Amino acid sequence: MTSAATPLSVARDARGVVTLTLNDPARFNALGSEMLTALQQALDAVAHDDSARVVVLAAEGKAFCAGHNLKDMAAHPELAWYQQLFSQCSRMMLSIHKLPVPVIARVQGMATAAGCQLVAQCDLAVASDNASFATSGIHYGLFCATPSVPLVRNVPAKRAMEMLLTGDFIDAPTALAQGLVNRVVAPDALDAEVEKLVQSIVQKPRAAIAMGKALVYQQRELGLEAAYQLAGQTMAANMMDGAAQEGARAFAEKRAPAWKV
Repeated sequence: MTSAATPLSVARDARGVVTLTLNDPARFNALGSEMLTALQQALDAVAHDDSARVVVLAAEGKAFCAGHNLKDMAAHPELAWYQQLFSQCSRMMLSIHKLPVPVIARVQGMATAAGCQLVAQCDLAVASDNASFATSGIHYGLFCATPSVPLVRNVPAKRAMEMLLTGDFIDAPTALAQGLVNRVVAPDALDAEVEKLVQSIVQKPRAAIAMGKALVYQQRELGLEAAYQLAGQTMAANMMDGAAQEGARAFAEKRAPAWKV
């Protein structure tokens, strides 16, 4: 079933794979209030859909996402307006973080400023080899502060700082080497490469994926001892799930697990 809504299109297949496509190519899929609202509504729907398994975040046009629209920002020189915009954007980014299912960025083109932030915030990212990435706000006197939050959690500190201080672009192979994306392929292989990740994920128990995603991000912010404590509690809870019990029996019986996924 597919529904279309400007500036975001939403599609869902029988496996529970939800594809959100930024669909405002004339504005380089900028994260204005309308786009952010549409994304928030779609992510909230996924969060309450127990049959959803994966989100693929894609885009139409030459750009994946150019971040916030500076023309709109210049037209509203008001602190309250800026605070509302960045608060709205941060809420949307946190929704990706909190979703119980993985979010895969399908990056077919340029991702700049908050668009680069969007890639970094996703759990996984597959890029075309002609994609490019930058936190370019500094060119216009605006340090990419909010994009820095997921960037420094993906990219080594000095690499992230170079991107933030210079605003210079990096190409897709460099983004791969620095950890911003997982895979880089030719443009005509992009969908197939995303599908490889999707297919691998949907074959795994949803509960284990959800617990695992939450744990990875929570423990990263903790000290070592607290991280191990939380991880141990998570694994114990995971083992009480029927899918894990079936997996353990299948291992002991030297057969494939018979999961209902």
